[in-house]
Amino acid sequence: MRVLTFLLLLPTIYFAQNANKLEKYPVFPSCENAKNVALAACFNTAVQQYFVDNFNTPAAVSEEELTPFNVQFEVTREGRFEVIYIDSNNALLKEETTRVFNSMPAITPATYNGVPSISQYRMPVVFPLEVRETVMSPTTIKDITSSTNVNTAANDDVINEYNLIETFPFDNEEYTSQLNIPLSHEMYTRFDAAMNRVGTNTHTAQKPYIYSEVNRYYDFAAENGKLIKERSTWLGRKWWNEHFVTLKGKDYWFTLDPGVDLQVGRDFDNDLSTYNNTRLVNFQGGLGKIVNFNATVYESQGRFADYVNLKTRSFAPDGGNPGIVPGRGIAANFKEDSFDYPVATGHISVTPSKYFNVQLGHGKQFIGDGYRSLFFSDTATPYPFFKLNTTFWKFKYTNTWMSLRDVRSEVTADGSFRTKYIANHYLSYNVTERLNIGLFESVIWQNDNDRGFDFNYLNPVIFYRAIEFSTGSRGGNALLGLSGKYKVNNNINLYGQFLIDEFSTSDVFGGNGSYKNKTGYQIGAKYYNAFKIDNLYLQAEYNRVRPFTYSHNSVILNYGHNNQPLAHTLGANFSEFIAIARYRKDRWYSDAKVILAKRGLELNENAIPFYGGNIYGTEDNRLSDDGNDLGQGNATDFFHAELEAGYLINPTTNLKIYSSLIYRDFNPETNNALNSSASTVWFNVGLRTDLFNWYYDY
Repeated sequence: MRVLTFLLLLPTIYFAQNANKLEKYPVFPSCENAKNVALAACFNTAVQQYFVDNFNTPAAVSEEELTPFNVQFEVTREGRFEVIYIDSNNALLKEETTRVFNSMPAITPATYNGVPSISQYRMPVVFPLEVRETVMSPTTIKDITSSTNVNTAANDDVINEYNLIETFPFDNEEYTSQLNIPLSHEMYTRFDAAMNRVGTNTHTAQKPYIYSEVNRYYDFAAENGKLIKERSTWLGRKWWNEHFVTLKGKDYWFTLDPGVDLQVGRDFDNDLSTYNNTRLVNFQGGLGKIVNFNATVYESQGRFADYVNLKTRSFAPDGGNPGIVPGRGIAANFKEDSFDYPVATGHISVTPSKYFNVQLGHGKQFIGDGYRSLFFSDTATPYPFFKLNTTFWKFKYTNTWMSLRDVRSEVTADGSFRTKYIANHYLSYNVTERLNIGLFESVIWQNDNDRGFDFNYLNPVIFYRAIEFSTGSRGGNALLGLSGKYKVNNNINLYGQFLIDEFSTSDVFGGNGSYKNKTGYQIGAKYYNAFKIDNLYLQAEYNRVRPFTYSHNSVILNYGHNNQPLAHTLGANFSEFIAIARYRKDRWYSDAKVILAKRGLELNENAIPFYGGNIYGTEDNRLSDDGNDLGQGNATDFFHAELEAGYLINPTTNLKIYSSLIYRDFNPETNNALNSSASTVWFNVGLRTDLFNWYYDY
């Protein structure tokens, strides 16, 4: 049975007209003798009548699903009908509507100044339908190509340029943009398997990824489309499926989303109520095809489990602020026992050709295929950066320059934090369809002798160690690294890193425990769709970093920023085993993580003697030249287990509701004011826009 009502309610668009210019509707054969307004009415009736006569309501669509929707279509210069956009959430109705419009016969196109032109129309549809007498007005008449009356047309376009501004339906343009994908372990797990298939020419160590490079292997629109909830109301679509505000023009697009990170919980062992109250605004967009940008502003207050609060206060900067929330930012006091910590991140991404991508921003970077990175991680607070990605053949070469801060009171001068700079290179090479190797190089230097940013390090293809020597033996701190990944098959890959922070071969390989043997390594494996269970992800990883790695005899040249490590969150002088399991089904997800570590901590706050665990200690205070071994100092057993389960409310904004449970056991050999034995059971529930990684495993 087919009972149809067709309701056409369209805004009237003003177009300037004069005696020498005529805007004329497309003409059906039955309307050839109609004039002016009568022609518009005839076109309106003919379109409706054809639709009524040819639309077949799909049998699988129930009466409840026959909800109103809009159709935007155009008549081309050749007189063909083409659908531009249908805002129905029902795929069958969209398919049938598209079929009907595609079957319409070609007619005489609209004219503008007597020239065939493209015309666009918007058509609301309500069920059941019938032909109405409403006159259909065009939303645009465009693309005038005739050389006749060029000056007249140009003048009229200027006079009416405001009314001629076009907007189009938003179609998830970020998925094909040059924007960075937010660093979220749960989000990256969704497409990690697709990026690591045998035969792909991908480079997975340089993070954050860019949407367009991932979209080649993982179709964001299609995958998120599988999660669409059919909603007819504006609020329903915005809550479950879409960006809050969108705007799209001919050569630009923007989205604006409010967000939150709301947590409430309990640290049972310390009888402490915890919370986090973050409000955020995320703004992103594109101008033309090569320029994209993103800005996210956070305003936050929080009180965390006791061990996190202690870590926050241990990072306290000079100047009176009580701490730095790990990975977030400098905190002020809020009420009696909480922190207020604003954060802002963002970047501009420019891709002038398929070979180059240039970024300027304030945020975080990550280099590696593991959960941890020994090269560069996202554990520290955001920082200014400039990045150049060069991709060609089987190579991807990433150069990043950053400005960092040392905020300790002993290095602060005239009330200002000390500035230091870092530059690193990472060259990724796909040797075969299965084997990838990477070369890492990094150097840190300070603003000594007022040299500021040293342009010696701006060259993207030099060997930093040579530059370090040329600027003075204590002028910089250089590190080298080698990484590798091997795809056993489409479901299993192995990865690893090896880091050298000292270039004395005899000390590194001499076997006498030299303090100059500053090395670390990582080995790991990932198993996708484990045991043939779709979307079950397993990962195992082992990290080992010797004492004194990342530290330096010039204390400001350590590998840190805002009192936090730039690489592994445990600093140095540790060994660690990590096991991770992640599973997702439709919008549901769950994560489990277990960490076992042996750590060698300092015995007192000023790190004298220095055992090599705190990267902010100075090697001049080292315990001894030789005989240094992993775990020396205050030997500490560390155990961390974490469970999280949640529901993805909106795949477009990554809004999720979740609960988590953390068990942590920290057991140093010697209890003192710096470190003492503690067990923590911390339960949390929250609503979160997941745009960055929280690390509670330290």
